[in-house]
Amino acid sequence: MTGSLPADVADVLELVLDGDDPVHVALRRQVPHLGVRTRCTCGCGTAFFTLDADAVEPAPTGPGTVVAVEAQLVTEAGEWPGEVLVFTQGGYLSWLEVCSWSDDIEVTLSAARRWLRSRC
Repeated sequence: MTGSLPADVADVLELVLDGDDPVHVALRRQVPHLGVRTRCTCGCGTAFFTLDADAVEPAPTGPGTVVAVEAQLVTEAGEWPGEVLVFTQGGYLSWLEVCSWSDDIEVTLSAARRWLRSRC
């Protein structure tokens, strides 16, 4: 989607912002203007964005902080170890969060990327 984002972040955004949903369409338009401000230090892959809001229109998500995308993760073995959430603030991409529901399966952005690709 963009050359300015790390490949893992760009790939996961592409996978979860698919389809014709008006929110997803508007958020995809924001991706070329995104940068990563910081990433979580625990290794999960959560990324917090910077965005040139003057360059794009907000998505129709409403004011405040909103979970604009929720993608549950399913392993090859059929286990449900976590999810990927995409947050917006005021209609602009704000951060991508990798959540773990399991103590037995390590959930990272790299693993999420693999599991999301296997759904396609």
